[in-house]
Amino acid sequence: MKRLNILFLSALLVVVLSACGTDDRSGAATKKELVLGATIPYSDMLEKGVKPYLEKKGYRVTIKEFNDYVQPNLALNSGSLDANLFQHKVYMDAFAKENNLKLTSVITVPTAPIGIYSNKYKTLDEIEDGSTVTLANDPTNLSRGLTVFRDNGLIEIDNAADPLRSSLKDITNNPKNLKFKPVEAAQLPRTLESVDLAAVNGNFAIAAGLDLTKALAKDILPEDIHNRIVVLTKNKDEQLVKDIKEAVESDSFKKVIDEDFQGFHTPDWMNK
Repeated sequence: MKRLNILFLSALLVVVLSACGTDDRSGAATKKELVLGATIPYSDMLEKGVKPYLEKKGYRVTIKEFNDYVQPNLALNSGSLDANLFQHKVYMDAFAKENNLKLTSVITVPTAPIGIYSNKYKTLDEIEDGSTVTLANDPTNLSRGLTVFRDNGLIEIDNAADPLRSSLKDITNNPKNLKFKPVEAAQLPRTLESVDLAAVNGNFAIAAGLDLTKALAKDILPEDIHNRIVVLTKNKDEQLVKDIKEAVESDSFKKVIDEDFQGFHTPDWMNK
């Protein structure tokens, strides 16, 4: 009976150790099964540029795809995700405050721009008086959409407005009388069938088959608007987080970006 108990305990120990590695520097158990969440195309970025690197380090990695901007943070908070990739710092900070979460940015990644798309017009010069425009209804992406129109001379925005959170009420001049209609960001590509123009977030543009290079205009991203790997603050010093950051900083990740994510804005750290 003692021998059977010893064999059982030995087998149980093997199972436990197979699920956890050991950090050689600290001797602490390190989680080796990771679930990373993202929206398209960042799920592809993780699949091609991060997952292979982590698997070489002994992790088993699952990429979970989302189609909205709410569930990835809720899933992170519930523990069903170890990290996510879909949001910029302004959105992260606002979401964390509104939902009483503690989120931490790990590292920024190349980010798809918001672009102005149209099935009706081929250039901005063709835009007619009274044209209808859809753009994201969440505050930070609405502001980004308006900024693209401002930077291309189609509207003017109050100089006193928060440059990252300006809204329709901050428009001070609209010479073409554009009619702006905020909608859920994921629905923007579909609206092109019924409106004249849409300011579409890059990830949803790609998911809908839109060509980033065919946008009539694209935004210029400040660092706070670059998307980033995000984790719960309580987990920010874990080895798995350090390894995810290392994967993004790797040459293999840069190669994937150069080959498969052309047209994305690269963060400052990648340009040094």
